[in-house]
Amino acid sequence: MFIKRKDEVFQEPPINNYSVSKRITVELITVLVIDILSEVKIVTRDISSPNYIKKIAFAVHPALAMLAGINLKVFSLLNDNPMDAQEIAGTLCVRQDKLEPLLYALVTAKLLRLEDNLFSNGREASQFLVPNTSSYIGNHPFLNPLIMSWDFYGALKIADTIRTGIPALKYDFATKSEEELKQDFQHTQPIAMRAGRELVTKFDFSSYQTLVDVGGGPGGLSIAITELCPHIKVTVIDIASVTPVTLWFIEQAGMSDRIQIVTANAVTGPITGQYDVVVLRAFIQVISPLDIPQLLSNIYTIIKPGGMLYILGHILDDSHISPPEEVWHKLGSINYYDVPAPYTEKEHREWLLKAGFAQIERNFLLNDDRVIRAQKPL
Repeated sequence: MFIKRKDEVFQEPPINNYSVSKRITVELITVLVIDILSEVKIVTRDISSPNYIKKIAFAVHPALAMLAGINLKVFSLLNDNPMDAQEIAGTLCVRQDKLEPLLYALVTAKLLRLEDNLFSNGREASQFLVPNTSSYIGNHPFLNPLIMSWDFYGALKIADTIRTGIPALKYDFATKSEEELKQDFQHTQPIAMRAGRELVTKFDFSSYQTLVDVGGGPGGLSIAITELCPHIKVTVIDIASVTPVTLWFIEQAGMSDRIQIVTANAVTGPITGQYDVVVLRAFIQVISPLDIPQLLSNIYTIIKPGGMLYILGHILDDSHISPPEEVWHKLGSINYYDVPAPYTEKEHREWLLKAGFAQIERNFLLNDDRVIRAQKPL
């Protein structure tokens, strides 16, 4: 059954609310873009002035200012601690004349308040932009600071990538050094861990005894599932350049005696074992469509009859123009991968049916991960 996203009205979340609501997501990143998109529908829009073009041009500035504030730890510093510009600059060891334009920009973006020359966090900044708090956006697949940095930097390379036909900033897990992968995964691990928690909260995993996280990277999803479902025996499979990093993260989490790590290429195979459930998170979206049928065929062989496959990550509607955040993600991905993803729901369904799967359903998690669930027939 196809489950569409519905427009929802969110109540103002409490200060410790774990979930980053869609309303706040839009306010922080795409409020102007959404306004632009809604205006497209107005046929009688006045085009005598470039107001619409100005909205497009200025839409990104609040997001860039917000990212700079996160990276400079401005929001952490101002959490329950108003300061003037001189105090902030001194504490951060930066020049005041360079910092002040950012502070005023964040006030304009309504992320900071300014009263009596003292800057303080706005309500959304306090709730979502302070690290080490339960509602910090670091575990969100679109709002994680590293992901935003990649998106914004890549945006400057879009024309170059299209012109040459080659990803200007190609990202290849097989050629990254262990230290580079560890550094990147440390930033994205919270996303995978939250996805694992939300997956087992939304769906019933009580009957599963064995689970394999294919392309599991640093093992964040597996760690989260093991914490919440101790009855499940969990395995992570990834390629040889990644599994040493997987081991490091698993050991850091104190899970080396509970999570097995297997080095294998799930596309070229072989992969072995029999599992009640297989999870592919943020994996299909970095695989060439030419290789996906072979990948799913290999996955099919390791699922027990009646077992389930969960595909998590970025998935486009069949229209290719929604959800908006997935459209922007696909545009940015042309700079990093030979074949830009995400793929559409229809493409996923066709690949899954060809591999032999049935009972295909689409859903989503509260963190904005899309989910496609399929079953291997009995």
